[in-house]
Amino acid sequence: MKTQDEQWTSRLGFILAAAGSAIGLGAIWKFPYMVGMGGGGAFLLLFIAFTLLVGLPLLLAEFVIGRSTGKVAIPAYQEIAPKKKWYLLGYLGMVSCGILLSFYAVVGGWILLYLFKAITGQLMQPAGGYGELFNTMIANPYEAVGAHFIFILLTIIVVARGVQDGIEKSSKYLMPALFVLFLALIVRSLTLENAIEGVKFFLLPDFAKLDSKAILFALGQSFFSLSVGVSVMATYSSYLSKKESLTRSAYSIAGLNVLISLFAGLAIFPAIFSLGMEPSQGPGLLFVVLPSVFEKIPLGSMFLLMFLALFLFATLTSAFSMLEIIVANLTKGNPEQRKKWSWVWGLIIFIVGIPAALSFGIWADIKIFGLSFFDASDYLVSNILMPMGCLLIAIFVPLRMKRQVLLEELQVTTSWGKKMFVVWLMLLRYLVPFVIIIVFLNAIGIIGSK
Repeated sequence: MKTQDEQWTSRLGFILAAAGSAIGLGAIWKFPYMVGMGGGGAFLLLFIAFTLLVGLPLLLAEFVIGRSTGKVAIPAYQEIAPKKKWYLLGYLGMVSCGILLSFYAVVGGWILLYLFKAITGQLMQPAGGYGELFNTMIANPYEAVGAHFIFILLTIIVVARGVQDGIEKSSKYLMPALFVLFLALIVRSLTLENAIEGVKFFLLPDFAKLDSKAILFALGQSFFSLSVGVSVMATYSSYLSKKESLTRSAYSIAGLNVLISLFAGLAIFPAIFSLGMEPSQGPGLLFVVLPSVFEKIPLGSMFLLMFLALFLFATLTSAFSMLEIIVANLTKGNPEQRKKWSWVWGLIIFIVGIPAALSFGIWADIKIFGLSFFDASDYLVSNILMPMGCLLIAIFVPLRMKRQVLLEELQVTTSWGKKMFVVWLMLLRYLVPFVIIIVFLNAIGIIGSK
């Protein structure tokens, strides 16, 4: 069997790159405002349960698809199920990642704009407050589209360089720095006046605040934050050595994802309640709250600049994985084609994302089923395409892959016994599809009272 020409140099490099893909905007930007709109602690509890019982089994499933074949998504599905249509799962992942990156890069552009304002001294203590600063910035079509383009450009440049020189090298050095700075931010946030009310909101569940929409969003967030359902992890695991443990890697990635989500919540919600803000204000939550917290810290402008730089990096690592799955499937093992396809599809995704970039300004009144271009793209990927991909992967692995191959892959350098293997397979075969179908049917009103 021919293995990938691209390879991670170490398991640590793989974990940090995969964690970077998983963490990115999912944990730092999207998770806090999803918790805010989902009612706090009950949403958090559901998110952790979905991550461990649904997301983690799916992460392992994608890992065995890629590593067992040594091929990226579409060729991997074709090898496992020849002459069948399962390879369309790879195309579903490519489409999902393309749409996801198109609006994700808009948020990446916001970070770039904030970083520029921080460097030029325009960010701290704005005249009209941080809410007005943010709303004015994202409504400016030239700033929004221009920053969106620059973010896509940075993504193209790194992905065009390949796995080791581009994605792995950048992840290995900067991911740990983000954790350290987050800890400093949490300490300050927790020492603000009335911070305990934010901690209670975030950690104490109130199930009365949950409805079917919040449950669907918690499920979607568990997929979004782990990058499962779009075959990104199948592609990344195809670059992993046969000597490395898939189970340890999956535990590490899921654990880091939950940890950074908790970090984000503990940094954001105490500050929200201390500053008298509304936790359910949506996508701009992080951009309004964080500068307000840093403003109250000695040398706050310097720390905010550092945080924005690391936040930009975390966002880029996720963007790399989205473009990587498209490029990897199109190059078909020919590294000479990588640069061309990186530029072609990067620019196509930029064009597709322009309506999302204009959703908060001149195209704010244009709606799709009552949603802006930005929100419609987010809803389509997080709550329809990702769950659909996850459901199909949960069916595919037990149905089409040999039990012995699965067991061998999951037992590499790990004392994973047959009982653990059976539990994983049962979760994948029965619980994962059941949860996805029930939550989705409830959310669209076919079952349930809400």
